Amino acid sequence: MTAELWRVENLMRTLSARRLRTRLDRAELRRVRRGVYTDHPFDDEDELRALLLCLPEGAMFARQTAARRYGFGVLRDDLVHVQVPITVPKPRLPGLVVHHSVLPVEPVLVQGLPCVPAARCAVDLARTVRRLDALPVLDCALRSGAVTPDDLLAEVPAHRALRGVRQARELVPLADGRAECRQESQLRLVLLDGRLPPPELQLLVHDAYGFPRYRLDLGYRERRIGIEYDGVSHLDREGLRYDRERVNWLDAQGWRMRYFTDRDLYRRPTHIVATIRAALS
Repeated sequence: MTAELWRVENLMRTLSARRLRTRLDRAELRRVRRGVYTDHPFDDEDELRALLLCLPEGAMFARQTAARRYGFGVLRDDLVHVQVPITVPKPRLPGLVVHHSVLPVEPVLVQGLPCVPAARCAVDLARTVRRLDALPVLDCALRSGAVTPDDLLAEVPAHRALRGVRQARELVPLADGRAECRQESQLRLVLLDGRLPPPELQLLVHDAYGFPRYRLDLGYRERRIGIEYDGVSHLDREGLRYDRERVNWLDAQGWRMRYFTDRDLYRRPTHIVATIRAALS
């Protein structure tokens, strides 16, 4: 149930300051955030609604906050990101990051809250976060169904002359909704930036009867080279048994598997490129 919210000035029209304090002491009213109250239990959604009451007209959720609402929030950020018209001074509130909107935009209601359109949100992030995080955002935006490749391509020209648009322009054509996790997208980008041939995503390996047996994160089918990110999901006993059976079967079929960890991805990407280049040559 959505809690009803009131600004303190609205409450003061019917309650004296003393009566307001009494109701707060008795927990008949709860403060959602400074200057906004409710008489019901509230959740995170209500806190966002309360925040809007404290912001100037035309404010809408943007960047990481909007991405989470659309289903492609792959970048962790505990702050709330909003966008306001460029003619409006940026409000200063705890836990809030305010961006000025240089481009005209009409908000989209997502679960009742105004957000920048999904394509605008994805391209804004693609041009402002670090390159290694930008492609995962675009991949996930496609995977979530919030945008299409054509949506992203059509959005990029609107950002011309804005900071980071060159990065977004380079990465949008590379975006692929088949990528299933952030590290998989990052691993693919490392290979592409290393000037290696584009790998196939979610590569299906079939058995002798033509039935799909295993699926690889990335790979080169003709060379029978498989590439995977080795994360914590492989550390439990059952996962280890499955991986050993899988690796043995692939090896018997002539596949050469190459596995990389977070250390490789974030601290020595050149090692990844060199390893795959050697396998290809």
